[in-house]
Amino acid sequence: MKDNVKPLNTFAGLCAEAEAIRLRYGNQLSDRIVADVYANAESIARKVVTSPATDKSYWDNKLDDILTSRIFGYPIMLILLSLVFWITIEGANVPSAMLATALFSFQDQLTVWFQAAGAPDWLHGILVLGLYRALAWVIAVMLPPMAIFFPLFTLLEDLGYLPRVAFNLDNLFKKCKACGKQILTMCMGFGCNAAGIVSCRIIDSPRERLIAILTNNFVPCNGRFPTLIAIATIFVGGALTPQYETAVVTVFMASLVMLGIAITFVTSWLLSHTILKGEASSMVLELPPYRKPNIGAVIYRSMIDRTFFVLRRAVLMAAPAGAITWLFANLYIGELSILQHLAGGLQPVAYAIGLDGYILLAFILGLPANEIVVPILLMSYLSIGHMIELDELSQLRQVLISHGWTWLTALNTMLFCLLHWPCTTALLSAYKESGSAKWTFLTFLLPTIVGFAVCFIVAQTARALGLV
Repeated sequence: MKDNVKPLNTFAGLCAEAEAIRLRYGNQLSDRIVADVYANAESIARKVVTSPATDKSYWDNKLDDILTSRIFGYPIMLILLSLVFWITIEGANVPSAMLATALFSFQDQLTVWFQAAGAPDWLHGILVLGLYRALAWVIAVMLPPMAIFFPLFTLLEDLGYLPRVAFNLDNLFKKCKACGKQILTMCMGFGCNAAGIVSCRIIDSPRERLIAILTNNFVPCNGRFPTLIAIATIFVGGALTPQYETAVVTVFMASLVMLGIAITFVTSWLLSHTILKGEASSMVLELPPYRKPNIGAVIYRSMIDRTFFVLRRAVLMAAPAGAITWLFANLYIGELSILQHLAGGLQPVAYAIGLDGYILLAFILGLPANEIVVPILLMSYLSIGHMIELDELSQLRQVLISHGWTWLTALNTMLFCLLHWPCTTALLSAYKESGSAKWTFLTFLLPTIVGFAVCFIVAQTARALGLV
């Protein structure tokens, strides 16, 4: 045996050599192994397999050079996702308004039937002004955006582009000791966080799957977008001339989304170094070929498996919330309703984070569905016994300013809307996917702590500097 060769004839020797290799290559060892395996396989295939060059493979390679490059990959990804969001928001406005008109017209017919049947006012209030009205809002607000977003998202998936997105961001997630596939679950969360949590099934590692579930809420779903857009339009876009309003609001909304993504990276890193310690698994992602999508399959998967699945859960959660909210607004203790008593009790905590008691209460009562937060807030401010919605943003602006809203109130309301706890539909999905009440509670607790902490820091800093 040569002098420079060390025999590894003991288990201890093998372990020592393995540790030396690990220290030398670090977390990239598994990637090096996978790369070597594929390189050797490709080398062997080239020697024994001949295939004629095709225009398709040529263009596939050219597209991959662009879509997965470090220079063009990220900008193209942001442009495409922004385009999906823009189409969703713009395309949903008209059908949402039409659907709301139809549903609330039927509410008027229900009222006629209840009066004709001689039903008591409290029964009409609970079932029509409470339960049905909440259902109508959730359906009108959620259905059109999801019916647009999910088919577009599924179309990108069928085209073969989404695996390229995961490939591009895999390195960033690995630095957080998470999985690159988490970006796909985040994209799904923009449509609905419940759907995003369900999509975490694509992550093989249980540890990394839990990280994706716990952090999915930091990307805003379509239930939170109407609130964010309305407040941004009033307090950000409204501060400028009309010709710049849309551009400024768009940039501000994009900044909020990027903030949510940044917090996702930070919390993923913290979880990977605390309660979910571990090394990032090696993601062997074989990029599929670009292909013509099957439109029938796209429509079925996006509408049946995703849109109606999520909408059904939201409706089941929103119905009792509407009835409970009506009761709180119409049952009085002394001269104040239960709603007013609760808001008064929450005022000290709400003030500390830059809100007021009614805003915080609206978020709490909006736990079943984020879509009903603003109607609950208006009902509370205007002391009306049922949820309402104003036709013009100028009317909403007048109501908010008359109740003491400042730029700090608006900013922290948007931050809290972005970061606060998931809706009950998302929590139910988290429980079904994790199979654990503990992880479900943490799915609620983590964004709650982050939301309160961020708003507290912003509010106290602004007040300390005398900015409000």
